[in-house]
Amino acid sequence: MQLSPSAHTDTFCRDSLPAPELWPDLEFTLPELKYPDRLNAADELLTPVIAAGGAGRRCLLSPTETWSYGQVADLACQIARVLTEDLGVLPGNRVLLRGSNNPWLAACWLAVLKSGAVAVPTMPMLRAAELTSICAIARVDVALCDHRFTADLTAAAPGLLVVEFGGQGPGDLTALTAAKPAEFASVQTAADDVAAIHFTSGTTGRPKAAMHFHRDMLVVADTFSARVLRPTADDLFTGTPPLAFAFGIGALLLFPLRVGAASLLLERASPAELADFIAGQGATVLSTAPTAYRAMLAAGQADKLRGLRRAVSAGEHLPESTWTAFHEATGVRIIDGIGSTELLHIFIAAADDDIKPGSTGIAVPGYTAAVLDLDGKPVADGEPGRLAVKGPTGCRYLNDERQRGYVQDGWNLTGDTYIRDADGYFWYQARSDDMIISGGYNIAGPEVEDVLLSHPDVTECGVVGAPDEARGQIVKAYVVLRDGAVGDAAEARELQDLVKERIAPYKYPRAVEFVATLPRTSTGKLQRFRLREQAAGTSAGNAAG
Repeated sequence: MQLSPSAHTDTFCRDSLPAPELWPDLEFTLPELKYPDRLNAADELLTPVIAAGGAGRRCLLSPTETWSYGQVADLACQIARVLTEDLGVLPGNRVLLRGSNNPWLAACWLAVLKSGAVAVPTMPMLRAAELTSICAIARVDVALCDHRFTADLTAAAPGLLVVEFGGQGPGDLTALTAAKPAEFASVQTAADDVAAIHFTSGTTGRPKAAMHFHRDMLVVADTFSARVLRPTADDLFTGTPPLAFAFGIGALLLFPLRVGAASLLLERASPAELADFIAGQGATVLSTAPTAYRAMLAAGQADKLRGLRRAVSAGEHLPESTWTAFHEATGVRIIDGIGSTELLHIFIAAADDDIKPGSTGIAVPGYTAAVLDLDGKPVADGEPGRLAVKGPTGCRYLNDERQRGYVQDGWNLTGDTYIRDADGYFWYQARSDDMIISGGYNIAGPEVEDVLLSHPDVTECGVVGAPDEARGQIVKAYVVLRDGAVGDAAEARELQDLVKERIAPYKYPRAVEFVATLPRTSTGKLQRFRLREQAAGTSAGNAAG
């Protein structure tokens, strides 16, 4: 492994990369992935589009504004000047970003990269304790924060230099940028200089910081987006994943800008509101979680979604029943995909006629995937094992011993249990720590969830193992019912019988608990560990049969 000479004067990120022997194998098999040694991702996302299509092409939208590529490029230059001239930011310094999805936040992200600094995006719903950990791990130097969300940040890091944006005061970034010329010579970063640090979500304990290079921002656009999603310059992207997360930065910024398309950024939207925005603004590419697709159908919004050209689901397994219901109601085939913060975006997916409903798909061009046993050997097709991936992106934790667990023998081990079929399609079973072992049988909770979600009364469900003296664990289902449905013993028995009819009877939920909501992360992932904690505090005597 030979890195290019860094443009960073602050070498913290490069110094914090894992030791060479702990890196995953990096493969650049596609010709379009042969990038020059020096590139700045922000320039690569803006300059070619303006040169080819003009500065007036629409770029970033909100429900009330439309910013052109020229406006975004100008503002990114002005913000970069504020960072370097007023705030003293040096190449390699870490700049924390905090705000909701809107054009200002996106422009700040681009400006940080132009300045040669490293973006550390965070969500506004994070609280002081979480922000304290992030600031300490990334050794944040400066923060650009939406004026509505400064309280927790200043509490987390009292001495941190924080500049607000989106407000009206004289010290607000709006005023500071107005005094700057819209020209900035972007730092000519190395392709393998760190551009951003993304913190993993949905886990417990100390958050893991995944470092991504400038070239990685282009790789994910030139693999999954170009080869599977296949957007055009006329598309309008939208969706719900925060820009603070890898799913969001790809789906709502990298992919549209790479092809000269536009992105509608929404600070918040219920499923019904999301459908209204899609129809009202003419969005053609949607990225969101499986729960949102099902919720939009439940809210009677299918008619507003038929203008979609592409729909992408990620963040958690997409049940076959949800895929089928959405396709039947809208005519749109959802592209399911699995990615990870560590690899930046989706590495297994399928589109159009290549989709097998219920399957995650096949390896995205440029990536290789396998299912391995505990010794790192491939298992036979049809047998469950650990999902392993390698390609042009890979895990590089910042100063974290957990690198040794995620990367083994050159493979990135995602922590998911999968089965590969004879056609090379990958079928999700469970998170590796979510497998239920009951009476000697291995049971994948998502398989049971798929069946339960096919019942017309079920809007959401989560299936986990609950402790049981006789069986070790029993299958327990937490079920959210549609309005008007009654969660009684008869309903529980009906759901249990449905599972027994559809899949092996030993997999049926011996306990069914009806709940109003399920615990989810901000990106919509079901937090099964919270359900397991809840199940551990209940007795198997709650079983319905």
